[in-house]
Formats: sequence, structure tokens, C-alpha cells
Amino acid sequence: MTTNAEIDQRRDESVARAIAYSSTFVAARARGGEVWDVEGNRYIDFCGGIGCQNVGHGHPKVIAAIEKQVHAFTHTCFQISPYESYVQLAERLNPLAPGKFKKKSLFFSTGGEAVENAVKIARYHTQRSALITFTNGYHGRSYMGMGLSARMNPFKVGFRPFPTEIYRVPFPDAYHGITLDETKRAFETLFRSDVEPTQVAAVFYEPVQGEGGYNIAEQAFIEYLRELCDEHGIVMVADEIQTGFGRTGKMFAMEHFGVAPDLSCVGKSMGGGLPLSGIVGRADIIDSVPPGGLGGTFGGNPVACAAALAVLDVIAEENLLENGLRLGAHIDKRFREMTDKNSWNCIGDIRALGCMNAIEIVSDRETREPADDLTSEIVKIAISKGLILVTAGPARNVIRVLVPLSTPTKIIDEGMSIVEASIGEAVARASQSAALA
Repeated sequence: MTTNAEIDQRRDESVARAIAYSSTFVAARARGGEVWDVEGNRYIDFCGGIGCQNVGHGHPKVIAAIEKQVHAFTHTCFQISPYESYVQLAERLNPLAPGKFKKKSLFFSTGGEAVENAVKIARYHTQRSALITFTNGYHGRSYMGMGLSARMNPFKVGFRPFPTEIYRVPFPDAYHGITLDETKRAFETLFRSDVEPTQVAAVFYEPVQGEGGYNIAEQAFIEYLRELCDEHGIVMVADEIQTGFGRTGKMFAMEHFGVAPDLSCVGKSMGGGLPLSGIVGRADIIDSVPPGGLGGTFGGNPVACAAALAVLDVIAEENLLENGLRLGAHIDKRFREMTDKNSWNCIGDIRALGCMNAIEIVSDRETREPADDLTSEIVKIAISKGLILVTAGPARNVIRVLVPLSTPTKIIDEGMSIVEASIGEAVARASQSAALA
């Protein structure tokens, strides 16, 4: 039997060091909300490929759609020989996106590509150059993505220079003491001192910041942003790559706010595990770019489009939006119960929108100082007990939950019990170390 250690050694010899990984095992198969390694060990998956498996690993309907398409053809390039599944996906996605205006869609391979092309569309449509984004935002690892994103280490360190004409303002965040009034004042200062609003092409934001720590946008902030964009003719771009396709209990997180952005970037769970992303939004803005101005060889690959159509079927047929709301509420309740019944002082905040759940780990609830080392220890202990967790936030002290929406409650509860035991063990170890110091 091949072991995890053997493959790890081969990886170290052959795979670039820059491709980091957090797990201590090598995956061999996965189904639903569970993963098994090459040694046969089982893990509960609270990561879901960082939000790419909302319908669950290996859903039979998605696999069947992939197999059927593979037997027909795997690639022609839509710009050379178009195919119906691309058209069908656009037809399905357009009415699902927020907004009562006419919409169109176009597809790519990765979330970063969707963001890049949203920049191109906004700049072409407005004939302006400047872009505005927010603290703790994340929009991909391309050069434009790095420029738009706020996380420096390790995503941006050593890769300068970044694209210019990108301006950043504070994202309202009540837990960390950033108010909407501060954000408004920052916009006023920006427009007064650095860039006039008539030169701004687009504002990019996440309805719930993913890598930034699961900071949920305030209703008043979203409404303010819509008014600001309307006033100055700025394209409002919602990055829904992580929040979309049911993660928050709605197909799009922006549905919670009742506000329609001009463009939405989608990806991750859209392809059911295959690389697929896209932009959906106002037809007049998207169609301002002439034929040939946008595209890509593998954009909207037919196999990925077939998988995405099956994903939409599964979400509807299995009521995964409703199930996601139920599971998210259940996870939130479990987090609050474990916080109340234990003597820990390390869970500073509990956040959730639908099934997009997180806890922020702190050294002390009063000071709210990030406890990144403790968070790392919790994740390590959890994986040793058979639970995959992933962190977020500028200090990596937020544990986020991206469990597949199809996961049975019994498995969710098993995972939450491991979370509780892992926190308790990590806190105990930290106390012992402090006593010996």
C-alpha cells in the first residue's frame, strides 16, 4: 500500500515548493462531505475544496453529466465551434442573478479570470481606469487579483510591482471597530485627494469577505455602495466566487440584501469540482465590449458547463438552498453552545450568513487580540482526529466552515464535536506551555 509519507516525499522532490498545502494526508477518494486518504483513513470535510463542493464530492448526477459530455467531446473552444451547453448555462444563470434588468453571461476557467475580465468590461464600458476595493478583500492571485486583494503575506510579498490605479478603503467591520461612517469618510477623502469619482471604472467587493475572515457586509453599507455607484456612474461588481451557488442559503449572497450589483463574478462551486467561472450582469454593460474583446481558449469548457448544469439541477431538486440555511443555523447553534458551556476565553466572535460559518480565535475576548498560533494548533489537532478545517483572516485566526450543503446532520455533528474537542485540547496545551515558561 502506498502511504501518505511516501507520496509526500515524492511531492517534495517534484512539485514546486511555492505550492503549499495544509493537510497531513493525500486524498484517494471523496463522496458527499467525506474524504478518504491513500491509507484508507476517513476525514470529515469542513473545507469542500475551499468552497468548490457545495453539492458534495462526487454527486452522482454531476458525475453522470460529466461522463456523458466526455463521450461526446471534451473541447472545441467555444469561440471556434460553439456548443449548446454554454448557451444553456447562460440561459439558466441569467434569471437567477439579482436584478430585474436584462442580463447576459460569459464563462472562464478560474475565479481570477472572472475578476480580470470584470475589470476589462468595466473599464471598456466606462472608458475610465481607476478601481476601488476594500481592506481584507481577496480577488485572486493574478497580478490584477493581487493588486485588488489586501492580503500581503504570502500572496503579495516579493511580487511587486502591482497594477496601478487601484485604491483601497476600509470595509465596515463592527467586530474590529470599523464603522460605516469611517468608510464613508474614507471615500470622501479618496475622492478629494487621490482620484475623482469621474475616473473610477468599478468598485469590487465581496458580500461576505472570504480570505479576509468571513466579515459579513452590513445592509446599510451595500445600500450606500449602490447609491455611490449610481451617483457617479461607477460599475458595482460583486465578487461572489465563494459566496455564490448556495453557500449563504441563496443562489447569490446579494439576494440577502435586496440590492443588485451591475456585475457578479462567480466560480468555485459552479463547476461541481471542475474549473469553471463566469460573469453575469447587465447586458448593456457586458455587451459594450465588441466581439473578440473577451474570451479564452478553455473558457466555458463543455465538460465543465455540463457539470454546472447538473449542479443547478441538484441545488433545485434537493432543496440545497433551504438545506444550507438549516445546516448553517445548526452549525451556528453548535458554536454558540460550545462557547457557553466551556470555560475557554478564545472564541471572540461567531459569524454566519447561511452556511458560511466562522469563529474568530482570540487570546482574550476583551482585547480581541488574534490568536494565530492557537488557531493553527486547533486545525492540526482537528485533522489528527479526522476533520479538515481551513483558516482565514489577516492573522489566519478565523476558522471557516465550507461543508458541502448535502452533508447529513449526523456527520455535521460529528465534525462539530471534533472542533470542540480540538479547541479544548489546544487550549489545554497552551495553558501547560504557559505554566512551564
